[in-house]
Amino acid sequence: MTVTTTRDGPVAIVSFARPPVNFADLAMIAAIGAAFDAADADRDVRAIVLRSEGRVFCAGADLVNANPVADGVTAERNPFYVAAARLFAVRTPVVCAVQGSAVGAGLGLSLVADFRVGTPDARFVANFVQIGFHPGFGISAVLERVIGRQRANLMCLTGRRIRGEEAAAWGLLDTLVGPAALDGAALALAQEIAAGAPLAVQSTRATMRGDLHALVTEQTDHELAEQAWLQKTTDFAEGVRAVAERRPGRFVGA
Repeated sequence: MTVTTTRDGPVAIVSFARPPVNFADLAMIAAIGAAFDAADADRDVRAIVLRSEGRVFCAGADLVNANPVADGVTAERNPFYVAAARLFAVRTPVVCAVQGSAVGAGLGLSLVADFRVGTPDARFVANFVQIGFHPGFGISAVLERVIGRQRANLMCLTGRRIRGEEAAAWGLLDTLVGPAALDGAALALAQEIAAGAPLAVQSTRATMRGDLHALVTEQTDHELAEQAWLQKTTDFAEGVRAVAERRPGRFVGA
């Protein structure tokens, strides 16, 4: 796993890689949080681009081989979700470049950003019910802020894949470009934000973003409580097997 930061003028470009499909784990989310903190502390940084290496933006948490949602959990707190909620505290505007799949926690990671730039092959998926699970990473609170409650319900209750063109129509993507133009388009939007008066940009963003960090912190605690009992069900065990075997789950409601 690597998380690196490069600079293009006033824009910090935070890139993460965890081959082959950029599964999210605590170390990766914490490293992205540290990169965000460093950008916030640098007066010369006025915007951030968050991007990943490879064909897939982030395939979510690896529930089959190493489940970060279950690791180190206490009665009320989950280190993975504590790190996830911390990302929403970033004070610098964030533009996310999305290629390929943004699944589960990958969807949640993309929702940290103020804006998303993506390609037609981008796929946004809240697939939790398809594995007998409850949404996490604050998705149950943040997604409806971006696309509205009805569409958020549709994504979360069906697990449907929302591809690039539809995501753009819904506002889940702010810009749709070809694969070769993705990084350039994300950087261009970040540079446009960075051209504004920095104190005014941060002040306006803080007003527009409101209580998002506090909301995600509270909501991830609730999501954890729901996930805790669902992880003990027969359906969750079947969902994990189904993912490993690349087949639909056969759920029994127990």
